[in-house]
Amino acid sequence: MQFNNRVAVITGGASGIGAACARAFAAKGARIVCLDINGDGAADIAAKFGGTGFGCDVSDNQDVNEAVARIRRDIGEIDLFFSNAGVSTGGDPLETELDVWESQWQINVMAHVHAIRAVLPNMLERGEGYLVHTASMAGYLTTHRNLTYATTKHAVVGLAEWMSITYHHRGIRTSLLAPLGVRTPMLGDASAAWASSAAGPIKEPEDVAQQVIEAVEAERFLILTDELAQTWMERKTGDIERWLNGMRRMQVKIEDAEMKSVDY
Repeated sequence: MQFNNRVAVITGGASGIGAACARAFAAKGARIVCLDINGDGAADIAAKFGGTGFGCDVSDNQDVNEAVARIRRDIGEIDLFFSNAGVSTGGDPLETELDVWESQWQINVMAHVHAIRAVLPNMLERGEGYLVHTASMAGYLTTHRNLTYATTKHAVVGLAEWMSITYHHRGIRTSLLAPLGVRTPMLGDASAAWASSAAGPIKEPEDVAQQVIEAVEAERFLILTDELAQTWMERKTGDIERWLNGMRRMQVKIEDAEMKSVDY
């Protein structure tokens, strides 16, 4: 799909990958709409590139439906919907409260479902449309110290794969962004040795935006931000026991580093 004169909606558009993609999509001629819980931030980003931005709670089905109806009424039919918004709080099954699980499930998973339900009928009617979903390599591998994030991102991978299989022949294209570390507010302190090791090479949001553009133009499903990700995926599928042992060793290193930090 080419971007020129296409209506592209980006959630989480006020910062990070979302803001970088708004800039990059606009440079390719797209009419961008930024949605974010931070409505003022979304409006500020979109205004820089001649687009539209406003507040939307993507975890709320009614809010998403109203946003989609507003876009279709005021701007035009949605050609590409990029479900990019997400949250990460860390935690394990014993310490993480159930309301945190529920919140992350709603934002990291159900937001994608709400978007699909809102835009897919019209896309199917027109026989074309593009859905982009941000997961994470945590969705293919996992991520230490952050069970909720790993679990919800695994669900996004499954959702995107299912959509690609089921609707491709009806003109609906799907891409899945599965980044390693990206320098955004979500990453936090990437200078910590263990964080950099676990997240892999840290990319800039602008670099990731270009990779998204290339994948959409080629209508390619999987968007990896570093070749190392492919290697890690192959190691997991090639020998799951060896991969698990390696991840267990990394877990011990992380816990040792945390204990030394506390002792210091």
